[in-house]
Amino acid sequence: MIFEVKVPTPGESITEVEIGRWLVDDGSRVEKDQEIAEVESDKATLSLSAPSSGVIKILASEGERVAVGTVVCTIDSEAAVPAGTVEEIRTSSVSFEEPIAAEVKEIPPGSLLPEEGRAPEMKAEPHPSVKITSLAKKVMEEEGLSIEDVLNGLRRISKADVERVLEQRSQFASKNSDNNEAEVRKERAEERQTMTSLRRKLSQRLVAVKNETAMLTTFNEVDMSRIMQIREKYKQAFQDVHGLRLGFMAFFTKAVAEALQLFPMINSFIDGEEIITPNYSDVGIAVQTPKGLMVPIIRNAEQKSVAELEKEIRDLAEKARNKKISIAELSGGTFTITNGGVFGSLLSTPILNPPQSAILGMHNIVDRPVAINGKVEIRPMMYLALSYDHRIIDGKDSVGFLVKVKQLIEAPEKLLFNGEDPEKILLGL
Repeated sequence: MIFEVKVPTPGESITEVEIGRWLVDDGSRVEKDQEIAEVESDKATLSLSAPSSGVIKILASEGERVAVGTVVCTIDSEAAVPAGTVEEIRTSSVSFEEPIAAEVKEIPPGSLLPEEGRAPEMKAEPHPSVKITSLAKKVMEEEGLSIEDVLNGLRRISKADVERVLEQRSQFASKNSDNNEAEVRKERAEERQTMTSLRRKLSQRLVAVKNETAMLTTFNEVDMSRIMQIREKYKQAFQDVHGLRLGFMAFFTKAVAEALQLFPMINSFIDGEEIITPNYSDVGIAVQTPKGLMVPIIRNAEQKSVAELEKEIRDLAEKARNKKISIAELSGGTFTITNGGVFGSLLSTPILNPPQSAILGMHNIVDRPVAINGKVEIRPMMYLALSYDHRIIDGKDSVGFLVKVKQLIEAPEKLLFNGEDPEKILLGL
């Protein structure tokens, strides 16, 4: 039976995709649900899986742009595996792992053959394309085996054999590289690589943001002492209860979601001549992947606990890096958080993620001297940057929002009381 593999619909606004690369060879055998190709859209890299086991016939080449719904390959579930291929040898009914019984004829003592009647002794003659160790050569001579006899017995290529060859080739290349290091340094070379669909779309969006918005950035710094104390005190208990490592991003996501409720204009965006202000906080978390930057969305972040946010952040990040994330999980969003601190960034001005009107940039945590109650103390400090569209967000809202995030991180107990001081709630103020 012939199965057609068509390009699925990645999203409503996407009409074509690009074949990133094939993960299998044309004419090879594939198994059901095996990943056979990567396709790249303007928003994400997705995988194609085999609907059935069989022999694949590839109809679209790598780098080719095809419309959604196009048949890019077929799988014949009844076709025989091509003769001579590794798959054909692997699926052969002959197994060389089973012991082979050899008939041994007993020779009575004293009845040795005369010298002229003996079969010629088999020696391991040198072969131009086969390397033989001295020990292997000795064993082959003792057992009367030729190189052809040994090669004929190695008709099954295993994964270990392939890895051994690759390792030898790598060692050989490394040795040559060490010997010719001076010559290699003198070489000047350039590599050309076609931009992926995701990278091209990202480039267009970034340029459009610079040209179409009145982007401005405001800065502040936050003392990370309380958050770091909480992590250190409860990291093992959090791991035992939730099976998760407690990080910083969940605290910042929770703080942002609470601050957005107090400063709704930060959560707004322009639609034509109207300003849309959602009453929910769908926070996007920027994730760096091998294919480029992706921003998975956490829906209704204001309704979730730190543990729920931590789990969702981890799951979405893993999906993005493993190319398992869906377009729906990347669409929408009212606000974005990006963390350049994981790469060592001290300070930066993040670019807006349209159509959103604001983005928060986190940075590296550095011990710095700060004034605390009239005394100089060393505290773990982080710079925060809020880039925003000045067309709809005024300085008062932008600065107030960033200060509120700072306050919630420095006094995380306020996250339990909608950003207010617990004493005020207690006193009904």
